[in-house]
Amino acid sequence: MPYFTRPRNTAALRSGAQANRISSRRRPATGPGGRRVEMALVDGVGCWRRLPPAPLSFSGRRALFLDRDGVVVSEVGYLGRPEDVALIDGAGRAIAELNRAGVPVVLVTNQSGIARGYYDWTAFEAVQREIERRLGTQGAHLDAVLACGYHAEGLGALAVDHPWRKPGPGMLLDAAEQMGVDLASSWIAGDQARDLQAGRAAGLAGGLHVATGHGDAAQGRAARALASPAFQVTTATDLLSGVLALGMTPLGAPSC
Repeated sequence: MPYFTRPRNTAALRSGAQANRISSRRRPATGPGGRRVEMALVDGVGCWRRLPPAPLSFSGRRALFLDRDGVVVSEVGYLGRPEDVALIDGAGRAIAELNRAGVPVVLVTNQSGIARGYYDWTAFEAVQREIERRLGTQGAHLDAVLACGYHAEGLGALAVDHPWRKPGPGMLLDAAEQMGVDLASSWIAGDQARDLQAGRAAGLAGGLHVATGHGDAAQGRAARALASPAFQVTTATDLLSGVLALGMTPLGAPSC
């Protein structure tokens, strides 16, 4: 069953929100190679970010932005517990191939479960650590992670239609500003058309729609409709086959 716990009452959620903002504002973590990194709520409320450990630099390089639920991990509905994490087959290998090819991998995830009060940032961080632990067992790592906990139908201070929330491009633009990646040559992979909309709005080269998660035929059609001379769209059954087809790794075919 999906993890889906509603708060007992809105007042309790709001009273805990301040403590959550303080405790989650800045936490130490371990990045690729065991280097210490910082993960933090950059605005103290609903924008969370974990950047590459210094002194790594990705200036001028193309990146692959990834949605999380339904692309890297199985879609369970408001993933708020580490024990519910399950990597999608091939996702770890896809990310590991990108790592070996020197392509920055940036996770950008909407987390409306936080805005709705189903879990908090502490639970999100626990889930994220488990995802990255499991990726590590396959020789893969994420270079950066950005998450948006805002939603227009959220509670309290999180009830905001925020530009970080996809289909807005805010998380991608922030990652580019912080890491120096080249948006014009970068791609995004997602199971919903809104993921690709965010990529197009950020000026990416293209988007990969995958059929895992929510990636049904209707989402595929909506994703393909976003194609333009300035924004390529391709589809794949899953992340691994899509990454190989894009030619972003030595094992992949040349890009068209």
